[in-house]
Amino acid sequence: MIDNIIQRLYAETPSDTLYHYTSLSGLLGIIHSGHLRASDVRYMNDSTEIRHTLELMGEHIHRRVLAGTDRPILLNQLSDWLSHRIVDGPMLFGASFRANGNLLSQWRGYSVHGKGVSLGFAPQHILSCARHQQFQVGRCIYDPQRQGSLIEEVVDGVEAYAAAGDYADGDESANQKIFERIEGRLLRLAALLKHPTFEEEQEWRIVSPVIEDGSAAPIHFREGASMLVPWYAFELRAASGGNDMGLDHVYLGPTNNIDLSMNSLKLFLAQRGQSPARGISYCQIPYRQR
Repeated sequence: MIDNIIQRLYAETPSDTLYHYTSLSGLLGIIHSGHLRASDVRYMNDSTEIRHTLELMGEHIHRRVLAGTDRPILLNQLSDWLSHRIVDGPMLFGASFRANGNLLSQWRGYSVHGKGVSLGFAPQHILSCARHQQFQVGRCIYDPQRQGSLIEEVVDGVEAYAAAGDYADGDESANQKIFERIEGRLLRLAALLKHPTFEEEQEWRIVSPVIEDGSAAPIHFREGASMLVPWYAFELRAASGGNDMGLDHVYLGPTNNIDLSMNSLKLFLAQRGQSPARGISYCQIPYRQR
């Protein structure tokens, strides 16, 4: 049941250019390496979405227990398990794209001192790379009603697992096995449920396979604002080889050196064999010195 929910969530495919906002430093890293850094979803800049999903589940479980359920112990244990397991459970990595490559809110986050670009990738190229690396591509969900319906389905699925196994409600060992069974699915769900206030972003996300043992996986680390952030490489070059990274269009973010910045950006991409199909555009948003 829960597997069907996840399959539905990741069944929709993008048809328009997918934009990845980054800094000039990030641009250099992406083009030189040929990959994006997919961060552990628990460490991403807007990781409150994980907490958002946990809060939605906690609220729903609380209401269901108060309304009456055949398995109150199961659901209360699930709520308690969720509150701490998310930190030290399996790992899931993701990277973000936007349907709109020229959003003021995103430039404010990525163009500090006029150093922002958004790289537009052909959607079929990203889908092809994702399939080859066993990533999934999903569209983030912002609608509260749809989020609530999905959470309700998930909790229904937990109860269905217990009923199918004919477990007594107080069988803590059996309940733990159910929770472990669904843990990776819950992370995949949480990766796509975002608070409604972020709806303007219209985000798509690439999501890695669930990694149970981080010590045996090719996980790297970068310096974050206050901690080391785990990341996993999402290769952008086609599996067939070559240098094609699927660049369709590039925006240069707000800067007070438009002509010089555009010139050096075009030269850099040309030297690295990257020719966006629809060229490079300036965002046309006035630069404000900070």
